[in-house]
Amino acid sequence: MIFFLRRFIVFPLFFMVLVSGSFLTGCGYQFRAAGEPMGIELQSLAIPLIESSSSELGFEATFTRVFRDVFISKTKVPLVPEAKADAILTGRIYEIWTEPIAFNQTQQVVGDRVTTYSVTSRRQVILKMEAKFTMRATGEVLWHEPAMVERASYNVGTDPLVNRFNEKQAYELIARALADRLFLKSTERF
Repeated sequence: MIFFLRRFIVFPLFFMVLVSGSFLTGCGYQFRAAGEPMGIELQSLAIPLIESSSSELGFEATFTRVFRDVFISKTKVPLVPEAKADAILTGRIYEIWTEPIAFNQTQQVVGDRVTTYSVTSRRQVILKMEAKFTMRATGEVLWHEPAMVERASYNVGTDPLVNRFNEKQAYELIARALADRLFLKSTERF
């Protein structure tokens, strides 16, 4: 009888107390409302104009706008000028290049020769960027990513205006992907 009580009543009861106790005490993870800081108290954040030392120009404002939009939409920490910010998120794009990734082949007869040539139909933009999250008052760098790489592709046709529009859309996709990564990296600390 004692064996029966021990095996079928005491052990399961002990196991249930142990399991429920672990739920009550927690396992190290904490739930938090979206946009609520955890760990570091930030009252404000600055995201200055994204710099670029690459040969491509004119997209810095787009990247800055997208980065700011992501932080505004996902957190309650207000964006302010650098001089008033608790923390500063800076970024510098240092390399951009495009590669052809798809081709259309065309054959043409010239005289008595058949000539085949390839025309690019799709390109890929690859961008490298460094980013840093710094506490303004102390200068402490909370994190630094020296080589973030992102890529996006776009269609290429015969109209240069459409090609340029498609390329700008690819930059926008890259900016959105990088902004999401930077947001996650930044909020894992607060």
